[in-house]
Amino acid sequence: MTNWTLPGGSLTEFRSNSPGETRALGQRIARRLGPGQVLAMQGALGAGKTCLTKGIAQGLGVSEELTSPTYTIVSEYEARPSGGPPLPLYHIDAYRLSGEDDFEALGGRDLLYGGGICLIEWADRIREALPPGTIFVEIDISGETGRIIRVFAGDSREDEP
Repeated sequence: MTNWTLPGGSLTEFRSNSPGETRALGQRIARRLGPGQVLAMQGALGAGKTCLTKGIAQGLGVSEELTSPTYTIVSEYEARPSGGPPLPLYHIDAYRLSGEDDFEALGGRDLLYGGGICLIEWADRIREALPPGTIFVEIDISGETGRIIRVFAGDSREDEP
């Protein structure tokens, strides 16, 4: 793990050598998420976005197995972070959306500002719809099972690397 402090935010870089390590990182990230937070993921097909999301969901106390929402676009789960009251967890796959207008048409703004936690795969397709304070995650493939995962938390989209 490498940490950097940047103007307007911070960047942390992790290395994962297996899907299990990626899920474990997701569980660690989950401990820092709360109501109203948005986590925007990007990475190539097969980079591990859904794997990371499964770890986050597990860390948030979601009891059911997450599936890739590619064909449904949005899947909703009940999270119980730290054993607290239930909280909606929205798993959004923006891959099939043509942009912010498509996202808005399916109630995207309500999801982003509804008080739940939003995990968005292929977030670059709806970048302009993302609220200030969004946490950005970039996953790069490094070898057969290795991944480099960068988490950027900043004050605005303009601060994202």
